[in-house]
Order: sequence, then C-alpha cells, then structure tokens
Amino acid sequence: MSFKSFPMLIFFILKAFLFISLVTVKAVTNETIEIGAIIDLNSRIGKEQKTAIAIAVENYNHDRRNHNHKLLTVHFRNTSKDSTIQDFFTAEELVEQNHVKMIVIGMQTWEETALIADIGKRRQVPIISFVTASYTPELVQLKWPFLVQMTASSLDQINCTASIVSSYQWRKVIVIYEDDMYSDSSMLAVLTETLRGHGAEVEHQLILPQFSSLSDPREIIRRKVVKLLRKQSRVFIVLSSSVSTAYHLFKEAKEIGLMGRDSAWILADSLADLLDSVDTTFISSIQGALGIKNHYAEATKSFQDFKGQFQKIFRSEYPMEDYSEPGIHALKVYDSITAFAKAVNGLGTKSSNDSVLLKNRILSSNFTGLSGHVSFVNGALSHPPTFRIVNFDGNRYKGLGFWSSKFGFSEILESENGERIGVNGSRTMKSSVVEWPGELKRVPRGWTMPTDSKPLIIGVPGRTSFEKFVKVETVTETNERKYSGFCIDLFKEVLKILEQNYTLPYEFEPFNGSYPDLVQQVINGKYDAIVGDITILAERTKYVEFTQPFAESGLTMVVPVKFDRSEKAWMFLKPFTGNMWIATGAVLVYTMLVVWFMEHHSNPEFRGRWKDQFGTAMWFTFSSLFFSHREKIKSNYTKTVVIVCLFLVFVLTSSYTASLTSMLTVPRLEPSVKDINWIKRTNATVGCDGDSFVKDYLRQVLKLQNIKNISNQDDYPKELESGNIKAAFLEIPYQKVFLREHCNQYVVAGPNYRFGGLAFVFQKGSPLARDVSEAILTLTQDGTLNRLEEHWFALSRNCDNVDPAGETESLTLGSFWGLYLVSGATSTVCLLFYVYHLVRKSWQLSGSFHGNIVHPSVDRSVWTKTAGVIRYYQNDKPTVSLRRVTSARAAGLGVDQRGDSPMWHLVSPTDAAQIFDGSSQHSQLAIEMGNARLE
Repeated sequence: MSFKSFPMLIFFILKAFLFISLVTVKAVTNETIEIGAIIDLNSRIGKEQKTAIAIAVENYNHDRRNHNHKLLTVHFRNTSKDSTIQDFFTAEELVEQNHVKMIVIGMQTWEETALIADIGKRRQVPIISFVTASYTPELVQLKWPFLVQMTASSLDQINCTASIVSSYQWRKVIVIYEDDMYSDSSMLAVLTETLRGHGAEVEHQLILPQFSSLSDPREIIRRKVVKLLRKQSRVFIVLSSSVSTAYHLFKEAKEIGLMGRDSAWILADSLADLLDSVDTTFISSIQGALGIKNHYAEATKSFQDFKGQFQKIFRSEYPMEDYSEPGIHALKVYDSITAFAKAVNGLGTKSSNDSVLLKNRILSSNFTGLSGHVSFVNGALSHPPTFRIVNFDGNRYKGLGFWSSKFGFSEILESENGERIGVNGSRTMKSSVVEWPGELKRVPRGWTMPTDSKPLIIGVPGRTSFEKFVKVETVTETNERKYSGFCIDLFKEVLKILEQNYTLPYEFEPFNGSYPDLVQQVINGKYDAIVGDITILAERTKYVEFTQPFAESGLTMVVPVKFDRSEKAWMFLKPFTGNMWIATGAVLVYTMLVVWFMEHHSNPEFRGRWKDQFGTAMWFTFSSLFFSHREKIKSNYTKTVVIVCLFLVFVLTSSYTASLTSMLTVPRLEPSVKDINWIKRTNATVGCDGDSFVKDYLRQVLKLQNIKNISNQDDYPKELESGNIKAAFLEIPYQKVFLREHCNQYVVAGPNYRFGGLAFVFQKGSPLARDVSEAILTLTQDGTLNRLEEHWFALSRNCDNVDPAGETESLTLGSFWGLYLVSGATSTVCLLFYVYHLVRKSWQLSGSFHGNIVHPSVDRSVWTKTAGVIRYYQNDKPTVSLRRVTSARAAGLGVDQRGDSPMWHLVSPTDAAQIFDGSSQHSQLAIEMGNARLE
C-alpha cells in the first residue's frame, strides 16, 4: 500500500466508526413507550381528548429537556356504543399485543371504567380515568390499585350543590341520576345528609336507566318524568347523566311543564362539564338552569399556547365542528399524559417495564397543569377543585361566580402563591343576575304553587274544646260550612299581606279527629296545610313545617280557689318590707336626736331631767306621724328639719294607708291544690282535652294516671265544682281564655311546662310556611295581632277588681330611698350649721369675759374652749354673779376655783363691765370686794 493511499484508508475507517456510532445512538433514541387510549372518537369529548393527547405526546417527544431518549407512541381505539364488553377486549388487546404501559380511558360511566380498571389490576398497567367514582377514594384504591383518577372527591361537588340549595332557601329537592350496574347509593346518601345539614331534604329520587340499555329512550324516560308531576318540589338536581339521557330528560320535562315558572334545575359537574360540546338546541332546552362546572385558568401562557395548538389541529381534523376551543376534558387528558411523561423521566435509566414503579411515579406527581394543580392522594386528585357557577341563558351560558370549599361563593378569583382564591367569599349566592326558567324575575319558590284548578287544601280542626280559637258550623239552610274564630281571622289577615305578591287559592276542610291525627294528614299529603291552634312540638317539626308562632304555649294546672279573708295578727306590718320599717325608724330616731339637740339650749320645753328630755323629744318626733305637736319650736334650723320630716311622714302614711287598705279589701285567691306532687300522692283525677297531645304528655312525662277527657270548655267548671276532677291541665292560651271568664273561681297553681307555641302547619319544605311566618311577624308589629286577641279574648267584667295572684306586694325601700336621703341630709346640714353658730357665739362671749375682766394676757387651750362651749350650751343664758369675789380675784391674781361653784352665777359681760368700771354707782360693790380682799 502506498503512502498516498494511507490517508484515504484512515478516512474510510473514521467514517465507518461514525456511522456505527450514529446507528447505536439512534437505536437508543428510538426506544418507545406505548400508550393506549380508548375514547369515543365520534363524540365531541372524544375528539377533544384525541387532539389533546396528540399535542401532549408531540410536545414531550420534541422537548429538549427529554434526556432519557424515550419517545411516546399512542394507540387510539374507539369505544363501542353497543357493548361494554367490547371495550374490555380492546383493553386486553392493547396490553397483550401493543404492550402499552398505560391506558387512558375516556368513558363517561363508572361501569365502563370499573371493567377496564379490573384489567389494570390483573395486568398491572396504570389506568387513567376521568370519571368520579361512586365509592370513596380509599375504597377505590384498595379495590383497583392501578386506577388513577384525574378527578377529585365528589364531596366538594356535593357541598357546592347543597350550598346553592341553601342560598335560595329551598327546602325540598328531587334528585335525578342515571343508573348503571356498578353504581351504589353512597353518593346519593352523602348528598342527602349534606342537604339535611343545610335545612333541606330529598323528597324523591328519579332513577333513569342507562341510555344504552333503552330500546325506546323517549317513551321510557317520559313515563319516568311524568311521575314527578305528583310531587310538590320543583327543585331538580341532575346528579349524573350522559348527554344522550339528559337530552331526552330535559325535552320531556319541558313538554309537561316541569321547566316552567317557580321551577329550578341544578346540573352537577358530571353533566355541566359536557355542555361545551353540545349543540345550541340542547342548551336552549335547559333555559334558566344552573350548572356547576370545573374551573380552570385561561389567562396563563401555558393555556394560551395549548389553545393555539389545539385550535389549529382541531379545525384541520374536524372542520364540521363549530366550536374549536378546548374544554375541561381536553385539559385533564393533557395533564394525564404530562403526569405519565414526568413519571417516565423520573425513572431515569431504569426500565419502563417496572409498572409498579411507574404507577407510583404517576401518583407522586406534583405540578400545576392546565386543569389545575395535579397531585394525588389514594389514587385521586388531592387538590380541592374550584367550581364555576353558570346560568344557561339563550344559546350559551354565562358565569355567575365561583365556589370552593375554602372561600364559599365569590364573584372574583385571584391568584395567591399559585393558588386561586376567592375575593369577598360568602355563604350565599346573589340572585339578581340569574335568568330563571320561564323568564321569572324573582327566585323560584321551588314548589308547586296552588292554582284555581288546584287550590291549597287546608285542614281545620272540626272538634275543638275552645271554640274562640276555631269553630266550624254548618248552615242548615244551605248546608254550607261556616268557619270562625281567632285563627280563622288571623289567616285572613295573612292572606291580605300575601296578596301583595301573589294570590293563594285555598279550600277549608274540617277534620273531626284528634289534633295528632290532623297533623298526620299533612304528613300523608291529604292536606297541604292546617289553619288552627296547633302546638309546636319537637317531634312534629321532623315531619311538618310550622310557621312563626302567633301565641305562646305551655301547660298549666288550673284549680278552684278558696277565699282567705282571715285576719292575721301581724297584717299591719305587711304594707312595708322589713328594710322599709328599719329605714323609717332610723330616720325618725335621727330626726328626734337632731331636734332635741337644737332645742335643748334655748327651749325650756326640752329642758329638765334627762328622761324628761328624751320623752319630750320622742313624743315630739313620733307624734308627727298622727297629729300636730303642741310643743313650740324656737330655732329656725329645727323648723327646717321638722318641715322636711313632716313631708316624709305625709308620704309614708299615705302609702301605708293605701297598701293596707288594698290588702284588707281585695280578696286573696288561694289555690285549693298547691302543686302537682299532691296530685301524684293522692292519685287525684285531673281533666284535659283528650284530642290534643296533653293527655299523652300527662301520662308519659308527668306520670299521672287518673285522667279524664274534657271535650268542651264549658264542662271544666262543672267537673271542678262537682269534685269529679281536682285540677284541669290547659295550655296557656286556653288557660288565659278560661280565667278571663272564670277569674273569681279558679287560679293557676304549680309550674308552667313550656312548648313551642301555637302556629299554622304546612308540608315539610313548603315555601308558603316562610311567607306566612313573615306575614305573622308583620301583623305582630303593626298591632293587628293584639287587636284580634282583644276582640276574641276580652276580659270579663267580673274580673276587673280581682287580683288573680291574691297578693298585694309590700312597699320596698327602693321606692322611697330618695326621700329618706333628702330628710337625713337636711337634718345633718341644719345640725352642722347650728353647731357652728353655737361654737362661734360661745367663743365670742367667753373670750370677751376673760379678756376684759379676769386675765387679758392668758391664752386658753382647746379643752378650755370646748368646756366653755359645753357650759354655754348647758345654761340658758351666759351670766356671772360676783357676789363672792375674793380679794385675790379683785386684785387680778386669778379667779378662785370657787368660781365654778354653784354659788357663782354668770352675768352678761355688759353687766360685768358696769360693775368694774369704778363708777360711784357701784361703790358699794367695790367696798365689798375690798373687804373681801382684806379677809
């Protein structure tokens, strides 16, 4: 080989090596993973799903971040409309022949999903489904461990439905759902329980057979729907249904009038999510219905990119479709392929044949997809969904707001930390923008409203004990019935208020059975309502609807009275309470001491021995209670105190006289039977209305045995007077009527046993009960109810001067403490002024005497001053007798202690000055004082 040919040889060797390397890399790169997809390629949903799967696979295969050199390949298979078993074999074929690692199924029924899930369990192939299981996620995961549900729990959707019902205060609903062999009652049971928590209940369940099993769908569905006409509720919840079944359902319902005024329809997400793909004819058939749709964000860049790809492919492959935008089913299937692709990437260099590991990778997904956040718990989506509430109007639908278990209802959504949250969440929906069926402008009542051809049938008690409440008479001439009484008049007033919004055709029908039997007739559906004096009981509220009570209710014991006119030794003390007597005595004693103190100095009638002074002061003060005193008062301060005291005495004596007179003249009605314990001990016979619940209450609750039925209110006095019964048990409204007519003979004894009140009755869930309750409240507030009571239950003339309680209350200190305070304060102020005046005058007189006569240069102590005040207060007039003045005193050597002797008498300072002024007229006194000095 020449040297020139050597480079050519090297070139060919390198080229061959490069070729082998490329072939090897290509072999690695071309490793494919098969995916199976069983969808309805002829339906709108199937077309969207196919387009979305193709886009997801293409995006993954061309993604530069795919470093595992693995490609995805999809094998599409069409579902069989005629046989579910055929889909089963199709899935088996995909696993055995195509070796698929995952199967995406687009079936819309749980029956088909469960069959394919069994294959996934046996073959250990992940099965991705978009149907919400009727079982709990835990049970589904246990039974089908390889089933991956791209849906969340149905509990959120059920709560959303119940919240809508509660927002509009609908009380009864009818649930409609399409049945299949794999469904169970768990979802319906959860809905029933949830509605009960919102104050509503399921009146009826309409189960439609699976559409594929019907030979004549229109006729069979029509026969089912016609049965709903016999039900009262007009709120329909379509819990689950295929589009084909729903089409016939709405068509037949509209033809027979179930989608007219006052009707409401709610479509669950299983049906509402499908309505993007139906034609406008179907949408127009559900005019005014509300729908619950799964919400997804449309403003994100990823969605807009996907939307552009989707519309381009969808329009090219399905040019006959008018609507080319993707729906929730396309988004969910796209996210499912994305979750599978991420799981494949997560395997790294590991073999994709490890199906268990692949399934676990899928279930550990955690990313935000086009349909929302994707993460799994127990094989189902864990992130709670956000629902969009829509209203079907015209050929399309409009959004009303959003609902989520976290924020309730909201009109606006915002994004926070990647999570959609509601703004200004609320528990109720706004109804101002809703277009209801029949172009109704208000919220539908959701109930069959009475008409002239089908009026409201109202039961009226035909056999009553107290006819002032309800009375049914038959007119002999015309054989017509006449209804009267307090309850009848009240119902007529209610109708006047209801007529402002709508008319209420009705017919009265008397019922001559007992009250419990009458209530049972409403439960059975014979009567739509009861107008009468029906007591609200807890047990009855479970089966019927009560209005707002128009009268209080409770059970009382009425017994004959005995008049107690016996004179009691201490009756004179009863007009005042003990505290009142103590306060009165304290004020009078205090006034007595003040009067004595201020009069003792200047009034000779208050002088003398101590016992005489005390007697005079007491006599003066307490005699003011009965007559004017004879003692004269000299001090102005005393006069002020006495005037206020006399006013206090006047008020007290007037009040005492009135109270004592009332106690002595008004008869005190005392019950002949004190309490129910005496009835039990003696096993005495009692009477009650046997047609009411009272008889059972006395036996079961109060444990009384001897009970006599009293059928008429006029029989109670006869039975009580004859002694056949010792007590009568009457409800409070009847007791008030009875005592108004027989107030002088009977009183209430023992406690009251409270109940819910008297009210009208309607069938459970009837919206008329709410309207009538509002009308009763209006009549209560405007005084109409009081006027009716005064008209029917006027007080007997014989009861005007009788105190039913038999007791006049004693006067308490609380009514007079202000007057006591004024009297005490006046006495205290006058006393202080008097003492001040006394001290000031005494010090002035005493200071003048000592300064001018005895020792002008000597300071006196406080004790000396006080002693001087006391000496001044104890004497009538401050005088000094100088008949025995010693020489020492005259010489200014001090006053002898004998000056305190009774032999010394004070004279006025003026007189003393005259004595010691050295004038001739007092020379004799000077001589005497000189002689005394000599002594």
